[in-house]
Amino acid sequence: MTASTPAKTGTLYGIGVGPGDPDLLTLKAAKVLGTVDVIFAASSTKNDYSTALQIVAPHLREDVETVMLGFPMTRDKAALSAAWEANAETVAKVLDSGRSGAFLTLGDPLIYSTFGYLMRTLQAGRPDTVIEIVPGITSYQASAARTCTILCESDENLLLMSGVRDTDSLRSMLTQADNSIILKTYRNFEAIRQVLDEAGKNGETVFVSRLGMEGEQIVRHIAEAPEKPHYFSHLLIPKAKRN
Repeated sequence: MTASTPAKTGTLYGIGVGPGDPDLLTLKAAKVLGTVDVIFAASSTKNDYSTALQIVAPHLREDVETVMLGFPMTRDKAALSAAWEANAETVAKVLDSGRSGAFLTLGDPLIYSTFGYLMRTLQAGRPDTVIEIVPGITSYQASAARTCTILCESDENLLLMSGVRDTDSLRSMLTQADNSIILKTYRNFEAIRQVLDEAGKNGETVFVSRLGMEGEQIVRHIAEAPEKPHYFSHLLIPKAKRN
């Protein structure tokens, strides 16, 4: 009696789609998107819109299946955990059928990305899941290029942090960095602006919002930035003087 051969499961690709401009999608990402069976796109549970899906639309086959994965915009750990488990199960069913899937994420899949939570959940319940990651161009790399802002050079350091931190933590971290990038500035912006003003860094700070998208805004003095920035906003804080 011949033993049956285990069914081959599909591969999950974590695809970084870049900051917003479809032309900044990497060649490898475009190639993978042209071969997978299913596209997974994250959205809020309140709607089914995905910015990442809109970015890659020019690169998708007309017949590719698209599955929206809802993630609640909340800090409730129980609600988030339940969403990750449910979405991981949805992805696992596709992979178990032998089909491949690509999970789209803005910027890079491993930097402040929903993909990290999904990957960890899949690996915890299904350690044999085959996962491949295609890195993407980040928003701050693209905005530095657009504004000709040097992120770091020589022996300088570069600090990447979330704006969703308490004021004392932001102040302490900024004093230790030659150059800084603050992502997620939408929630704590006035406190961030105050800390930068106190540190004497407001003059060099570059505010960037919706880079490469409709409504793009670049402000070279943080005092002129809007009081309530869009969700897709960040700050470049370069070293004040270089020899």
